[in-house]
Amino acid sequence: MGESKTDQPQLHSSIVAMISLASGIAANHPAMGQCQLGRLRKAGVPEHQITAVIEIARHIRNEATEKLDFAFDEAADETASKPAVSDSCGCTPTPSGQSCC
Repeated sequence: MGESKTDQPQLHSSIVAMISLASGIAANHPAMGQCQLGRLRKAGVPEHQITAVIEIARHIRNEATEKLDFAFDEAADETASKPAVSDSCGCTPTPSGQSCC
C-alpha cells in the first residue's frame, strides 16, 4: 500500500525557513523575511548559506522584474530586440556565480 501524506517525513524547520525567506524576498513580501532570518540564525544555519539564499532570491526577483519590464517595453515598442538567454531554463547566475536553477 502507498504512503499517505501524513506518513511522509516533514521538511526540517530550517529548510522551511529558507524556502519561506527566499520566496518572500522574490515576491517582494512586505515582511521581508525577518522572522525567517531569526529562525535560521537560531537554528545555527551558517551565515554564508543564508547570504546565498538571499542573493539567489534577490537575483530571481530582479530578473523577473527585468523580464516583465522588457515584455512591457516590447509591447509598447514593437521594434525592441529580444534579450539574450544564457541557458535552457532562462536564468542567469547571480553576480557571485550562484545558480538560480
